[in-house]
Amino acid sequence: MKKIKVLSRNVLLIMILLIPGLVKAQEEKKIQVSAGADLYSSYLWRGTRYGTGPAIQPFVSLSAGFFSAGAWGSFDFSGYRETDLWFSFDLPAGFSIGMTDYYFPDLDYLDYSEDTGSHAFEINAGYSKGGLALSAGYIINKAGSAGAAGGDKYIEAKYSFSSLYILTGAGDGWHVQSAETGFRHFTICNIGIGLVKELTVTESFSVPVNGQIVFNPDRNTMYAVVGFTF
Repeated sequence: MKKIKVLSRNVLLIMILLIPGLVKAQEEKKIQVSAGADLYSSYLWRGTRYGTGPAIQPFVSLSAGFFSAGAWGSFDFSGYRETDLWFSFDLPAGFSIGMTDYYFPDLDYLDYSEDTGSHAFEINAGYSKGGLALSAGYIINKAGSAGAAGGDKYIEAKYSFSSLYILTGAGDGWHVQSAETGFRHFTICNIGIGLVKELTVTESFSVPVNGQIVFNPDRNTMYAVVGFTF
């Protein structure tokens, strides 16, 4: 447990220290920085809706060779706030590994305690080949205010057929918690089908559109959302 706390408290410092060395090692490769925002009718994540109503989701990312890092957020008009930092490494044969820091801005940023902690740190891994994408995440710390129990797991499989895709995901802890019964066992919590299209605005400008229908069999809930990227 002590090692987990040390890793949690120093993950942001590790990210800061890693970037210069990786950029230097990749100085012959192009460094790319991008920024933008998504506007979604609702914020859905792994089969669960967070907040209510439309959500604006800004993002910024940097990539240098096999290394990528960035920040992502979600903010809606009902008061839901989330700001996440992440980094990842592309590995050979379509594999990747990284970490995400989930943080909620209304909480004390420097609170890393188990009882009232505001950060949940997730180690994640992925594999992609052709239309297939597999991903898995594991929360390494308990963070009471962030709602993470520690050891929370999630796996997802997604397959894309050109602009159409299907996905299914399962998890425990964070992903299936209930106010009535607390955290529950590992189970399927995310089944979805989606469509990604380019909406032509003018001859020289188009907007990516992502529509989804998501069913959560753990909570017996279904959602339909649509989002635009700017």
